[in-house]
Amino acid sequence: MSESSFQDDVLGELGDERLSEIASLLDTDTDGARETVATTVGAMTGDLQQKAGSDDGDEVRQAFAEVAEPPLQGVATLGGGLGGLLSGGMMAGVLAKASKPVANAVSKKTGIPAPTVARVIEMLIPVLLAVFAKRAAAGKAGAGAPGAAPAAAPSEGGLGDLLGQILGGGKK
Repeated sequence: MSESSFQDDVLGELGDERLSEIASLLDTDTDGARETVATTVGAMTGDLQQKAGSDDGDEVRQAFAEVAEPPLQGVATLGGGLGGLLSGGMMAGVLAKASKPVANAVSKKTGIPAPTVARVIEMLIPVLLAVFAKRAAAGKAGAGAPGAAPAAAPSEGGLGDLLGQILGGGKK
C-alpha cells in the first residue's frame, strides 16, 4: 500500500463530477483540483494523527474507534440510528473542528484563500467519512473479526494500528 493510497481512495470516492465542482470553485482545471484535494487530505489526516497522538486527543481517538465499529457503513452517518449519530456524527464533528486550521495551513502552502479551502473541505467531509468507513470495514474483514470491535477507545498501541488501518501509512 502506498502512502498516497488514502488520497487516491478519496479522489476515487469524490468522482469526476465533484472534482469538476471543486475545480470550478478553485478556478482551475481538474489536475489543479486533484492537487489541492491531495494537499488538503494530507493536511487533514496529518492533523488528525497528530491530535490523536496528543494527551488531549480523546475525542479524535474515540471518533476513530467508533468509525471502526460496524454500524458505520459508507455515508450512513447522514441517516438515522444511534450508531450513525455516534459514529459519523463524532467523526464529522472532529473533521469540522479541524477544518479551519487545516484550511489556513493549506492556504499558506498553496496561496488559495482560506475561505475557499474551507469550502473545499466542506465538500470533502462526507467523502472522507465514506473512505474512513470503507477502510475500517475492509480492515475488519481482513482481520477476520467482524462485529468484534471494542466499545471503548483503543489502547495506545491499538490506536496506531487503527490509524494505520484506516489511513494507510499511519503510525504503528
